[in-house]
Amino acid sequence: MPLIFQHGGAQSKRTWETTPDGREGFRNIFLRKGYGVYLVDQPRIGEAGLSTEAAGDKNPWAGNPLYADKTLFMLSRVGLYDGDTPHVFDNSAFPKDAESVNQFQRSRTCYTGELDNDVNADALAALFDKIGDGILVTHSMGGTIGWRTPFRTDKVKAIVAFEPGGTPFLFPEGEVPEAEVATFPLLGASAQAVPLEDFLKLTKIPIVLYYGDNIQKSAELIGPDKWYTELDMAKKFVAAVNRHGGDATLVELPKVGLKGNTHFLMGDLNNQELADLMAAWLKSKGLDK
Repeated sequence: MPLIFQHGGAQSKRTWETTPDGREGFRNIFLRKGYGVYLVDQPRIGEAGLSTEAAGDKNPWAGNPLYADKTLFMLSRVGLYDGDTPHVFDNSAFPKDAESVNQFQRSRTCYTGELDNDVNADALAALFDKIGDGILVTHSMGGTIGWRTPFRTDKVKAIVAFEPGGTPFLFPEGEVPEAEVATFPLLGASAQAVPLEDFLKLTKIPIVLYYGDNIQKSAELIGPDKWYTELDMAKKFVAAVNRHGGDATLVELPKVGLKGNTHFLMGDLNNQELADLMAAWLKSKGLDK
Protein backbone atom coordinates (compact mmCIF):
# COMPACT_ATOMS: atom_id res chain seq x y z
CA MET A 1 0.00 0.00 0.00
CA PRO A 2 1.57 3.33 -1.02
CA LEU A 3 2.52 6.22 1.24
CA ILE A 4 1.31 9.72 0.34
CA PHE A 5 3.52 12.35 1.97
CA GLN A 6 1.99 15.76 2.80
CA HIS A 7 4.36 18.56 3.85
CA GLY A 8 3.78 21.29 6.44
CA GLY A 9 3.41 25.05 6.33
CA ALA A 10 5.80 27.13 4.21
CA GLN A 11 7.46 23.94 3.00
CA SER A 12 7.31 21.66 -0.02
CA LYS A 13 7.83 18.02 -0.90
CA ARG A 14 11.54 18.66 -0.31
CA THR A 15 10.71 17.86 3.34
CA TRP A 16 10.65 14.19 2.38
CA GLU A 17 13.27 14.10 -0.36
CA THR A 18 16.46 14.74 1.57
CA THR A 19 17.91 16.16 4.79
CA PRO A 20 19.70 19.42 5.58
CA ASP A 21 23.06 17.61 5.44
CA GLY A 22 22.28 15.70 2.26
CA ARG A 23 21.41 12.24 3.59
CA GLU A 24 18.55 10.20 2.19
CA GLY A 25 15.11 11.42 3.17
CA PHE A 26 11.96 9.44 3.82
CA ARG A 27 11.26 9.15 0.08
CA ASN A 28 14.24 6.88 -0.58
CA ILE A 29 14.17 5.23 2.84
CA PHE A 30 10.63 3.97 2.29
CA LEU A 31 11.23 3.10 -1.35
CA ARG A 32 14.04 0.85 -0.09
CA LYS A 33 11.58 -0.68 2.36
CA GLY A 34 9.37 -1.66 -0.56
CA TYR A 35 6.64 0.98 -0.35
CA GLY A 36 5.22 2.98 -3.21
CA VAL A 37 5.75 6.68 -2.49
CA TYR A 38 3.87 9.78 -3.63
CA LEU A 39 5.15 13.26 -2.76
CA VAL A 40 2.79 16.21 -3.12
CA ASP A 41 3.08 19.97 -2.98
CA GLN A 42 0.03 21.66 -1.51
CA PRO A 43 -1.98 23.82 -3.90
CA ARG A 44 -0.52 27.32 -4.21
CA ILE A 45 3.02 26.39 -3.13
CA GLY A 46 6.13 24.78 -4.58
CA GLU A 47 5.61 23.12 -7.95
CA ALA A 48 1.85 23.56 -7.51
CA GLY A 49 2.32 27.30 -7.07
CA LEU A 50 -0.05 28.62 -9.74
CA SER A 51 -2.96 30.35 -7.95
CA THR A 52 -6.02 32.26 -9.03
CA GLU A 53 -6.61 33.48 -5.46
CA ALA A 54 -4.53 36.24 -3.89
CA ALA A 55 -2.85 35.40 -0.60
CA GLY A 56 -4.70 38.15 1.26
CA ASP A 57 -4.48 38.56 5.03
CA LYS A 58 -5.34 34.95 5.91
CA ASN A 59 -1.94 33.56 4.99
CA PRO A 60 0.66 33.98 7.75
CA TRP A 61 3.44 32.68 5.47
CA ALA A 62 3.07 35.02 2.49
CA GLY A 63 4.21 38.30 4.03
CA ASN A 64 7.56 39.98 4.41
CA PRO A 65 10.15 37.21 4.94
CA LEU A 66 12.29 39.42 7.20
CA TYR A 67 13.53 37.36 10.16
CA ALA A 68 11.75 34.30 8.82
CA ASP A 69 15.00 32.38 9.09
CA LYS A 70 15.14 33.05 12.84
CA THR A 71 11.46 32.26 13.26
CA LEU A 72 11.69 28.92 11.45
CA PHE A 73 14.85 27.95 13.33
CA MET A 74 13.50 28.69 16.80
CA LEU A 75 9.88 27.57 16.38
CA SER A 76 11.15 24.30 14.91
CA ARG A 77 13.12 23.67 18.13
CA VAL A 78 16.42 23.46 16.28
CA GLY A 79 17.99 25.93 18.68
CA LEU A 80 18.32 29.59 19.62
CA TYR A 81 19.78 32.74 18.14
CA ASP A 82 22.51 34.84 19.75
CA GLY A 83 22.05 38.07 17.84
CA ASP A 84 22.36 36.95 14.23
CA THR A 85 24.14 33.71 15.06
CA PRO A 86 22.14 30.45 15.23
CA HIS A 87 23.09 27.87 17.83
CA VAL A 88 21.72 24.32 17.63
CA PHE A 89 20.60 22.89 20.98
CA ASP A 90 23.41 20.84 22.54
CA ASN A 91 21.23 17.74 22.85
CA SER A 92 19.74 18.08 19.37
CA ALA A 93 19.68 15.33 16.75
CA PHE A 94 19.91 18.07 14.10
CA PRO A 95 23.24 18.15 12.22
CA LYS A 96 25.24 20.94 13.84
CA ASP A 97 27.44 22.18 10.99
CA ALA A 98 26.80 25.66 9.58
CA GLU A 99 25.95 24.47 6.08
CA SER A 100 23.18 22.20 7.37
CA VAL A 101 21.66 25.17 9.20
CA ASN A 102 21.95 27.19 5.98
CA GLN A 103 20.21 24.51 3.93
CA PHE A 104 17.48 24.11 6.55
CA GLN A 105 16.68 27.82 6.44
CA ARG A 106 16.61 27.76 2.65
CA SER A 107 13.81 25.19 2.78
CA ARG A 108 11.25 27.84 3.68
CA THR A 109 8.83 28.24 0.76
CA CYS A 110 6.32 31.05 0.27
CA TYR A 111 2.71 30.50 -0.75
CA THR A 112 1.51 32.20 -3.91
CA GLY A 113 -2.13 32.32 -2.85
CA GLU A 114 -4.53 31.99 0.05
CA LEU A 115 -3.75 29.24 2.55
CA ASP A 116 -6.94 27.14 2.60
CA ASN A 117 -6.94 23.85 4.51
CA ASP A 118 -10.14 22.66 2.85
CA VAL A 119 -8.80 23.30 -0.66
CA ASN A 120 -5.72 21.31 0.30
CA ALA A 121 -7.83 18.47 1.70
CA ASP A 122 -9.94 18.46 -1.48
CA ALA A 123 -6.75 18.07 -3.51
CA LEU A 124 -5.48 15.21 -1.36
CA ALA A 125 -8.82 13.44 -1.53
CA ALA A 126 -8.79 13.76 -5.32
CA LEU A 127 -5.34 12.16 -5.37
CA PHE A 128 -6.48 9.26 -3.20
CA ASP A 129 -9.55 8.74 -5.36
CA LYS A 130 -7.26 8.56 -8.40
CA ILE A 131 -4.59 6.18 -7.03
CA GLY A 132 -6.73 4.11 -4.66
CA ASP A 133 -6.10 2.96 -1.10
CA GLY A 134 -3.07 4.47 0.63
CA ILE A 135 -1.52 5.68 3.85
CA LEU A 136 -1.39 9.42 4.46
CA VAL A 137 1.74 10.81 6.11
CA THR A 138 1.56 14.43 7.30
CA HIS A 139 3.81 16.98 8.95
CA SER A 140 3.09 20.05 11.09
CA MET A 141 0.47 22.36 9.54
CA GLY A 142 -0.34 19.53 7.15
CA GLY A 143 -1.83 17.71 10.10
CA THR A 144 -5.22 19.41 9.89
CA ILE A 145 -5.30 18.66 6.15
CA GLY A 146 -4.79 15.02 7.06
CA TRP A 147 -7.62 15.00 9.59
CA ARG A 148 -9.96 16.50 6.96
CA THR A 149 -9.08 14.20 4.07
CA PRO A 150 -10.99 11.08 5.28
CA PHE A 151 -14.12 13.26 5.39
CA ARG A 152 -13.87 13.41 1.59
CA THR A 153 -12.69 9.94 0.56
CA ASP A 154 -12.72 6.40 1.93
CA LYS A 155 -9.34 5.60 0.37
CA VAL A 156 -7.26 6.79 3.35
CA LYS A 157 -6.47 3.59 5.28
CA ALA A 158 -4.23 5.09 7.99
CA ILE A 159 -2.69 8.40 9.02
CA VAL A 160 0.86 8.90 10.27
CA ALA A 161 1.22 12.45 11.62
CA PHE A 162 4.61 13.92 12.45
CA GLU A 163 4.14 16.72 15.00
CA PRO A 164 0.76 17.95 13.75
CA GLY A 165 0.11 21.51 14.89
CA GLY A 166 0.07 25.12 13.83
CA THR A 167 -3.40 24.54 12.41
CA PRO A 168 -6.52 23.30 14.20
CA PHE A 169 -6.99 19.86 15.65
CA LEU A 170 -10.54 18.67 14.96
CA PHE A 171 -13.10 17.58 17.56
CA PRO A 172 -16.78 16.68 17.49
CA GLU A 173 -19.21 19.54 17.99
CA GLY A 174 -19.74 20.10 21.70
CA GLU A 175 -16.42 18.43 22.61
CA VAL A 176 -13.86 21.11 21.75
CA PRO A 177 -11.41 21.33 24.67
CA GLU A 178 -9.68 24.39 26.04
CA ALA A 179 -6.17 24.96 24.78
CA GLU A 180 -3.07 25.52 26.85
CA VAL A 181 -2.03 29.17 26.48
CA ALA A 182 1.45 29.75 25.14
CA THR A 183 3.70 32.49 26.48
CA PHE A 184 3.01 34.19 23.15
CA PRO A 185 -0.70 33.35 22.79
CA LEU A 186 -0.74 33.56 18.97
CA LEU A 187 1.64 30.60 18.88
CA GLY A 188 -0.56 28.31 20.94
CA ALA A 189 -2.48 25.26 19.81
CA SER A 190 -6.00 25.55 18.43
CA ALA A 191 -9.05 23.33 18.01
CA GLN A 192 -12.07 23.38 15.71
CA ALA A 193 -15.47 21.69 15.87
CA VAL A 194 -16.72 19.43 13.09
CA PRO A 195 -19.94 17.41 12.82
CA LEU A 196 -19.77 14.13 14.73
CA GLU A 197 -20.62 12.29 11.50
CA ASP A 198 -17.36 13.56 9.99
CA PHE A 199 -15.25 13.05 13.10
CA LEU A 200 -16.33 9.42 13.35
CA LYS A 201 -14.61 8.73 10.03
CA LEU A 202 -11.32 9.26 11.88
CA THR A 203 -12.25 6.41 14.21
CA LYS A 204 -12.40 3.91 11.32
CA ILE A 205 -8.66 4.00 10.55
CA PRO A 206 -5.51 3.62 12.67
CA ILE A 207 -3.74 6.88 13.47
CA VAL A 208 -0.33 7.51 15.03
CA LEU A 209 1.20 10.84 16.05
CA TYR A 210 4.92 11.33 16.71
CA TYR A 211 6.46 14.18 18.73
CA GLY A 212 10.13 14.91 19.31
CA ASP A 213 12.31 16.36 22.04
CA ASN A 214 12.83 19.71 23.76
CA ILE A 215 9.11 20.25 24.31
CA GLN A 216 8.39 22.05 27.57
CA LYS A 217 6.46 24.92 29.06
CA SER A 218 8.89 27.84 29.08
CA ALA A 219 8.60 31.61 29.06
CA GLU A 220 12.11 31.91 27.60
CA LEU A 221 12.10 29.22 24.92
CA ILE A 222 9.34 30.04 22.45
CA GLY A 223 9.75 26.92 20.32
CA PRO A 224 9.58 24.37 23.16
CA ASP A 225 6.76 26.42 24.71
CA LYS A 226 4.68 26.53 21.52
CA TRP A 227 5.01 22.78 21.02
CA TYR A 228 4.11 22.14 24.65
CA THR A 229 0.66 23.51 23.84
CA GLU A 230 0.45 21.51 20.59
CA LEU A 231 1.43 18.27 22.34
CA ASP A 232 -1.21 18.89 24.99
CA MET A 233 -3.87 19.39 22.31
CA ALA A 234 -2.65 16.31 20.45
CA LYS A 235 -3.20 14.22 23.59
CA LYS A 236 -6.75 15.57 23.83
CA PHE A 237 -7.34 14.76 20.16
CA VAL A 238 -6.10 11.18 20.59
CA ALA A 239 -8.32 10.79 23.66
CA ALA A 240 -11.34 12.03 21.68
CA VAL A 241 -10.71 9.60 18.81
CA ASN A 242 -10.34 6.68 21.21
CA ARG A 243 -13.33 7.76 23.30
CA HIS A 244 -15.44 7.34 20.16
CA GLY A 245 -14.08 3.87 19.47
CA GLY A 246 -11.07 4.72 17.34
CA ASP A 247 -7.46 3.54 17.25
CA ALA A 248 -5.16 6.50 17.83
CA THR A 249 -1.71 6.44 19.42
CA LEU A 250 0.60 9.26 20.46
CA VAL A 251 4.33 8.51 20.67
CA GLU A 252 6.68 10.85 22.52
CA LEU A 253 9.98 9.85 20.98
CA PRO A 254 12.25 10.54 23.99
CA LYS A 255 10.16 8.04 25.95
CA VAL A 256 10.93 5.28 23.43
CA GLY A 257 14.64 6.03 23.16
CA LEU A 258 14.86 8.51 20.26
CA LYS A 259 16.44 11.65 21.70
CA GLY A 260 16.94 15.19 20.51
CA ASN A 261 14.45 15.35 17.65
CA THR A 262 13.46 18.75 16.29
CA HIS A 263 10.16 19.67 14.68
CA PHE A 264 11.67 18.47 11.38
CA LEU A 265 12.31 15.05 12.83
CA MET A 266 12.23 13.27 9.46
CA GLY A 267 15.47 15.11 8.60
CA ASP A 268 17.31 14.62 11.87
CA LEU A 269 20.37 12.42 12.27
CA ASN A 270 18.25 9.53 13.57
CA ASN A 271 15.74 9.60 10.71
CA GLN A 272 16.54 5.98 9.79
CA GLU A 273 15.56 4.85 13.29
CA LEU A 274 12.42 6.98 13.10
CA ALA A 275 11.51 5.41 9.76
CA ASP A 276 12.03 1.96 11.28
CA LEU A 277 9.66 2.91 14.12
CA MET A 278 7.01 4.04 11.64
CA ALA A 279 7.48 0.92 9.52
CA ALA A 280 7.04 -1.27 12.61
CA TRP A 281 3.77 0.51 13.42
CA LEU A 282 2.52 0.01 9.86
CA LYS A 283 3.37 -3.69 10.08
CA SER A 284 1.55 -3.97 13.42
CA LYS A 285 -1.57 -2.67 11.66
CA GLY A 286 -1.22 -5.01 8.71
CA LEU A 287 -0.30 -2.13 6.40
CA ASP A 288 3.24 -3.08 5.42
CA LYS A 289 3.74 -2.98 1.66
